[in-house]
Amino acid sequence: MTSAEAGTLRRLAPPARRFLAHRKGVLVRLALWSLAESGQAFLVGHAVARSVDEGFLAGDPRRGLLWLGIALVAVLSGARVVRGVFAQLAGVTEPLRDGLVRRAVDRSMARAARGGPGGTDRAAVSRLTNQVEIARDSFAGLVLTLRSFVFTAAGALLGLLSLHPALLVVVLPPLAAGLALFLFTLRPMAAAQRRALAADEALGDHAARARAALRDLAACGTGPEAERSGVDLIADAAAAARTLAGWAAVRTAALGVAGHLPVLALLVAVERLRGQGVSVGALLGAFTYLVQSLLPALHTLMTALGAAGSRLLVVLDRILGAEQEQEQEQEQEQVPGPGIASAPAAAFTVDTAAVPALELRAVTLSYGVRAEPVLDALDLCVAPGEHLAVVGPSGIGKSTLTRLVAGTLAPSRGEVRVAGRPVTGRPAAELAALRVLVPQDAYVFSGTVGDNLAYLRTDASRAELDAAVGAFGLGPLVERLGGLNATVRPAELSPGERQLVALVRAYLSPAPLLLLDEATCHLDPASEARAEEALAGRAGTLVVVAHRLSSAVRADRTLVLDGVRAQCGTHAELLGRSPLYRDLTGHWNS
Repeated sequence: MTSAEAGTLRRLAPPARRFLAHRKGVLVRLALWSLAESGQAFLVGHAVARSVDEGFLAGDPRRGLLWLGIALVAVLSGARVVRGVFAQLAGVTEPLRDGLVRRAVDRSMARAARGGPGGTDRAAVSRLTNQVEIARDSFAGLVLTLRSFVFTAAGALLGLLSLHPALLVVVLPPLAAGLALFLFTLRPMAAAQRRALAADEALGDHAARARAALRDLAACGTGPEAERSGVDLIADAAAAARTLAGWAAVRTAALGVAGHLPVLALLVAVERLRGQGVSVGALLGAFTYLVQSLLPALHTLMTALGAAGSRLLVVLDRILGAEQEQEQEQEQEQVPGPGIASAPAAAFTVDTAAVPALELRAVTLSYGVRAEPVLDALDLCVAPGEHLAVVGPSGIGKSTLTRLVAGTLAPSRGEVRVAGRPVTGRPAAELAALRVLVPQDAYVFSGTVGDNLAYLRTDASRAELDAAVGAFGLGPLVERLGGLNATVRPAELSPGERQLVALVRAYLSPAPLLLLDEATCHLDPASEARAEEALAGRAGTLVVVAHRLSSAVRADRTLVLDGVRAQCGTHAELLGRSPLYRDLTGHWNS
């Protein structure tokens, strides 16, 4: 058993003991019915042996028929025993199911209360439906099979011993070999089951988050990335299922060894057993014990313990175990577009004063194995509070750079850090706290003006909203729409008006890094200058993909992407050393 599994058992042991301690009466009645099943198993094989030795072979068919009648009564009484077992089983399994449902609901509600709207627990849907049912069915199967195997095996082995001790010497070794092989599969199969459940939860959570953010994905063009993430999650779930199926095949092999070798061993040893004084009736009784009692119980035990046991352990650990790092309380529950981060992002704080605001270390990005790199070993360091412009010809990789910095695209090689933290693979909540990306096609949703402006900072005061509106010259538009509480119809806004709304939204965000990917291209030069001045005056770092010379001139530094090697410097420095920058300047001035 691994340390993780041992820890799981330690966590689950106290609640399991408490649960069983409150149901002693049910367990006692269940044990009494199981004793009847043990007696039934003993009688069937013993009666067959006596009917042959004392009846038919002894020339007394009436006595033989009498013993067979006793065996028949024992078999038929099994129906009454099963009925009694199931009647008591419900007294154990249904309270377990009810308790797990209450636990899952309480846990999800508590997490939602701690985290607010962004702290809802969508994995609770899987717990309330799929996982609780898995736990109940697995627990019921384990109780049935463990109880049946223990009492049936006790009756059958006692019967074999009563017929002749040599029978046990022949039957037990192959049984033990099959059980050993089966036990070998339990640990890796439990691990595979844990991965399969985790993959199922991750896929369900991704689907829920993507559905909640369909408008953001469509507006920001990040649908393909979300689709690729979904494909990867499906592949992970399929791989986990294949691994689980592989270990199930090994378990089936173990079942074959334990289920068939004892019978073969008994057949091979018939002559030797007869020489040791084992009667024909005893041999037939032994075969009866194997075929009717011991091997079916063993088959059921191995099937249930191998599948239901590992599932039950994993599921109970997820529902009843430790809070598991408070369920990653800060994890984002929505999938925002690259420039529309879910609000609020204040749950993740960053000390931006001690580290670069943005750092690229030998970053390379290719859109195919044999494709030429869009960015090749790019190094860049941007200080906190700096205003950086990014320029270059169309298609050179400017938007790719902003997506890499935003964390919506992973580099082929190298590392991207924002505020000293790698962005690749970071949860959406942390990315939202680090940066805001405003794309060229600004997104405005159907809602009030205030809701649109405060989307990234829901706790913004009315005074802060009014100040931001004034800083960007958005007052006439807000007044025309009917005020901050008026409803916005996105189709009635011009592209430039939508960009202004998105820029004010980014301005109010608490994120320390703003990324503008030609986010002012629909504004006139005066409005663009006013917006960039307001954004540059905001506490934090500003990176602008420029489409006008004025944007580059206003920046502290400019990064020139030319497809060969990037150059970074002030406007005056680049005029002296970058031919491409001089060409772009001439184009802008023409």
